[in-house]
Order: sequence, then structure tokens, then C-alpha cells
Amino acid sequence: MSTILEAITNRSSKRSYLSKPVSKEIQEKILKAASMTPSGANIQPWIVYAISDKDVLTNIGDAIIEKMDAGVENDQFIQYYPIKWKNPYKKRRIETGVGLYTLMEVDRKDIAKRTEMWHDNFRWFGASTVFFVFTDEALIDNAQGALIDCGAYMQSLMLGAKEFGLDTCPQGSTTEFGKVVADILDTPDNLALLYSVVIGYADEDAKINSYQPSRVSMEDNVTFI
Repeated sequence: MSTILEAITNRSSKRSYLSKPVSKEIQEKILKAASMTPSGANIQPWIVYAISDKDVLTNIGDAIIEKMDAGVENDQFIQYYPIKWKNPYKKRRIETGVGLYTLMEVDRKDIAKRTEMWHDNFRWFGASTVFFVFTDEALIDNAQGALIDCGAYMQSLMLGAKEFGLDTCPQGSTTEFGKVVADILDTPDNLALLYSVVIGYADEDAKINSYQPSRVSMEDNVTFI
């Protein structure tokens, strides 16, 4: 069994999965463990739709792709990415994208192939289960604490998955179309989608799953006093 540090260090986002389902029993164990994630004043702001219904996932993906094809850039509850990018974050974003497309031998001018790869996000990379994490809009009305707490919850989900030999991919792409997801699921009006996490059995033979974006050194981000 991996240690906690090994699980954190070795985890990476996978973008191709086997169709093998994740049992409800395993899902429940992961979700129960993640529920122990700390939150400010113990508000536990995460509200999860754990979806393994193929038709529902297909409907969500179709609706998002339809919006994209119509030229809609986002239909979201929260602004995930910065409005104005600046370095070093812009540089890291570009390097990550270039690294992935280079690995897959996709030319930057090949718009069709790049679009197809982007649509793969909404085909859930072939996985059969996706966790959609919402919060109550009242908690993020001029406040950010719930967003921080739900970010910690995301990490708990992904590390919990490693316990069962599962891989994951957190999706900011779904955040950008959160209102589309909410509409398809007919969620209560007070809920706002924050993100989704694809979870399943990674295809170990898929070239794309070998991709591991670089990390800056600890010295770049940490100050010891």
C-alpha cells in the first residue's frame, strides 16, 4: 500500500479510462472518507452528485458540446480561470498545453484534432463514473471560504481513489459549463457547480496517460522563516 506522501507524489490526471465500472461500494467508501475533510466552522459545503448512469453522462456531455459548437465560451457559476493571465502562471499554462499536444503529436494548427481532444473532457475520457461537486450559492456570495474547503475535498476524493487502484482527473473544463450541468441534472436553484472529478480504472496502455506536467521547485513557492 502506498504511503500518503507516495499517493500525493505519484498521482497524476489520467485522460483515458477503461469502461470497467467503479462499484457503488467503492464509491461510498471514497465519499465517506472524503467527508472527513476539514472545513471552516465545520460547514461541510460540498454537495455531490455521483453519477454512473451512462445516459445521464452522455446527455451532460452532449449539452456542453452543443454549447461550445454554438460559440458559447462558458455558462458558469464561478470564474475558474483568471480574466487576465500573467506570468509565471500564463507560461505554465502554455507549457502544459504544449506538452500534452506534443506528446499526442497534434499540430497547433490542427484545430479539428485539438477540438476533438477538448471534447474528450465531456466524454469523461471513457470513464463510467463522474463526481460533480456543488455548493450552496449562499456560501460563495462575497465569500471564498467554501471554495477553499471544496478544493481540499477534491484532493481527498482523488487520494481516496488511489486506495482502490483508481485514477482521477479533476475538471475545470466542466466548471466553465456548470449551469449546463445543473440544468441537465435539474438541481435545486440554490446549488452552484464548482467542478467535476472523473474517476475510474485508467487505461495503462493509453499514450496520453503517460503525460506528467512539470512542477516548479519547492524553493519557488516556499519561504522558510
